[in-house]
Amino acid sequence: MVANLINSDSSFSTYVSWNDFDKKILAGRFYLKKSMTIKEIVTAITDIKNAEFLITIQEGITINDIDQKLVDLDLIQAGEFTKEVKNFNGWQYYTFLDKETLSKLNLPLEGYLYPDTYFLDPSTFKPHKLIYLALDNFEKKTADLLPQLKKHSVHQIITMASIIEDEVFGSENRKMVSGILWKRLDNNWPLGADATLLYGKKNNIITVEDLNTDSPYNTRKNQGLPPGPICSPSVSSIEAAMFPKESPYWFYLTDKDGNVIYASSNEEHNQNRAKYL
Repeated sequence: MVANLINSDSSFSTYVSWNDFDKKILAGRFYLKKSMTIKEIVTAITDIKNAEFLITIQEGITINDIDQKLVDLDLIQAGEFTKEVKNFNGWQYYTFLDKETLSKLNLPLEGYLYPDTYFLDPSTFKPHKLIYLALDNFEKKTADLLPQLKKHSVHQIITMASIIEDEVFGSENRKMVSGILWKRLDNNWPLGADATLLYGKKNNIITVEDLNTDSPYNTRKNQGLPPGPICSPSVSSIEAAMFPKESPYWFYLTDKDGNVIYASSNEEHNQNRAKYL
């Protein structure tokens, strides 16, 4: 943070320690000048009015996760961000948002808040500012992709992309799994994606109760896509959803090392399960 701004690391550390600034230094982005003294630098980086906070929305993150991140930064009270998402009324600014479909969901913008790093001014921050930053970014990142859609709607693609995001890693695996999942849908098979069963859960454990639930996110039991995205997908997953790879496979699993193992039949898949899981 203070690289090339101070002449002596030890002098800086001593000043911070002797004046009890150790725990007062803020995580954020600051405007500092080479002409500043150590005292001026420390004053700047311990004053919230001078900071820009950094928040990273990782690929695969949910709106509830974003809410918690903002809570951890002391920018909001728990639930404020999710409440703002539920009350979103800027539909007219974004042609990629299907208001009729999305407004029926508990969290209408799930999947559309693009995963990236954002700088926030804590002195003026309001939850809607991050919403619009992330939607603007989604529009920018997908500007060349979404016009190429032919067979599916934007909502279907983002929903599928969010599933792929949580199911496997790597662009080639994502394209392969995309082909399998679309093929299952086209042949009236359940998607059978564990990632949808985990949506909304606070852990990654699938129970017998989860498997038997009538939730529309139970894609082992119910046919078709779930009602909406289950996380914020990356461009890689969006591309995979749009441009799936054809293959003879109908099944896949991920082993403990993250390798994706494919199978053409249920028998072969069960053999893979016994071998790799």
